[in-house]
Order: sequence, then structure tokens, then C-alpha cells
Amino acid sequence: MSELAAPADLYRHSLRLLLDKNIAGWVGLWAEEGVMEFPFAPKGWPGRLEGKQAIAAYMRHYPDHIDLHDFPDLTIHQTTDPEKIVVEMRGVGRLVETGAPFDMTYIAVVTVQGGRITSYRDYWNPLAVLEPGTGFIESSR
Repeated sequence: MSELAAPADLYRHSLRLLLDKNIAGWVGLWAEEGVMEFPFAPKGWPGRLEGKQAIAAYMRHYPDHIDLHDFPDLTIHQTTDPEKIVVEMRGVGRLVETGAPFDMTYIAVVTVQGGRITSYRDYWNPLAVLEPGTGFIESSR
């Protein structure tokens, strides 16, 4: 991916890396000082990760918990800021520990500067992970 990739192109590339379970490659798209935020994080989950190292540590075991198969319904909205996009999508797959289906709807606000992700606000539904019997809480923290 080019150092000066457009935010939408970089984001699409990041999704391909997640589907390939290439977490190191995904983290490599981040700026050193990048910030990842989860405004709706449930109690006991991180609400903010500061720096590439913190993001890498958080994502390191993601493929051990969620086996992603696709990101259908992807819509990327350009904003008046050429470095910022708003993304709507679903992530589908299965939970590794239980084999239960995984289907999460996301809205993300992503900022890319100099070809690297500098800010990612992930508005996912915490109620879905709090449902008893999903195994998500147990396998993801």
C-alpha cells in the first residue's frame, strides 16, 4: 500500500488484512501515535488505546477469538475533510471458542494522515457481546 494512499483505499486494504488474519500488516497501517477509541465499550473493556504498540497488543489475539469471513454492506462516506472517512459495515464470521455465528454492525470514523491511520473511532454494539451464551465476552477479553 502506498504511503500516500487515500483514506478509503487504505481502509479497504485494512479489511483485506483482517480477513487474511494479518494482524501485523494491519497494525503496520497505523501511525506511531495513532489512537483507537471505542465510545460504547462495555465496563471492563478499553475505551481508548493510545499508540501503535497499545493497538498491536489489543489486536494481537483477535484471530484467536473471531474468525472473520467477510465485511458485507461496506459503505465508505467521504467527508469535507479529505483525511477523514465515515464507514458503515458488517463483520461476519464465527466465534472461535464456541463456533457461534458472529455478525456485528459497525460505524467507524477514521482519519488518515501521511498514508497512516491516526485516529479510529469504532462505534460497535456492546449489547451484542453482553448476550448470555454467545461466548463473546469470555473469548474476547
